[in-house]
Amino acid sequence: MTPQDHGPPNTAPRPQRLRDVARAAGVHPATASRALNPATRTQVNADTARRVLQVAKELGYRPNPVARALKTARSHTVGLVIPDLTNPYFPPIVRGIESELEPAGYHAWIVDTHNDPEREHSRVESLRERQVEGLIVATARREHSYLSALHAQGVPMVLVNRRVEDLAVPCVIPDDASGVTQAVRHLAELGHTRIAHIGGPATTSTGAMRTRAFRHAVRDLSLADDPALVTEAAEWSEEAGARAMRQLLDARARFTAVVTGNDLLALGCYDVFAERGIDCPGQVSVVGFNDMPFLARLRPALTTVRVPHHALGAEAARMLLDGMATPARTARSLLLPVTLVVRESTAPPGRADGTAPLTA
Repeated sequence: MTPQDHGPPNTAPRPQRLRDVARAAGVHPATASRALNPATRTQVNADTARRVLQVAKELGYRPNPVARALKTARSHTVGLVIPDLTNPYFPPIVRGIESELEPAGYHAWIVDTHNDPEREHSRVESLRERQVEGLIVATARREHSYLSALHAQGVPMVLVNRRVEDLAVPCVIPDDASGVTQAVRHLAELGHTRIAHIGGPATTSTGAMRTRAFRHAVRDLSLADDPALVTEAAEWSEEAGARAMRQLLDARARFTAVVTGNDLLALGCYDVFAERGIDCPGQVSVVGFNDMPFLARLRPALTTVRVPHHALGAEAARMLLDGMATPARTARSLLLPVTLVVRESTAPPGRADGTAPLTA
């Protein structure tokens, strides 16, 4: 049988290997490997590293992460555990995380738990099967036995936007207490004395902290401390916020303003106002929390507490990288400052245009 019987020979170019890059750059393969890895590049002379990178680019060399992982017993990946990727709060945090991981030579596997504990368990186990070197977790509940078990097994971990009670795991969170206090003080200065609160799930540290801060703020400012004005949303969602607002209105609670646990809950309030013909802010002022994208385009534009999303993610990534490099490092918490952004959804009760407040 002649060669022609088998068709034309394979003329595809052979993929360039690390030794090819090293030979063309005039360095040892180990030096080329360090220069091509962002995590070890500083161990190489800067001029040499630039030469290796340029040669690799010209040759079209692509590192093999699987081979590197087998050789070093490290995957250079971390897992990001997110409760709900449809929530606009989280993508900027993910961007912040990636901005720190990539220069360090790490990549992220992202899983969405859909706020389901069983799904969270299965997704995290799948991350561990992929040999991730650490976890950044945004799903934590105040009591979270699974995370406690992972911590006991020595899994490097950082919590972002959440904390777990009695668990010594590093965390990066916004200053919730300050943000809620700023919101309540702003409404009090406008003249509101009966302010309602729609809090997030009390099973989360965020929900519990923001509700606790609200109760402290109304007492400190000598406002109405009425338990009937405080309700809990079952989820951090627009639908849950709408349900909570309907409950307040149907119970005939007397209030002229509401502070919500996050912006999605505030959007749920907007939905109910539209249903029932309630003017905002003429009859009810609303303050959200987080400052999600596009809130300034709502009508009325939402007054809210701005959280530094990108910085939350970046700091969490730095904490995890530090913790993986130094496992004996003492766990610490980082509290990031927040600011109130005043827009059009807040006004004095009973505005000058003659609109009557809800409880008039």
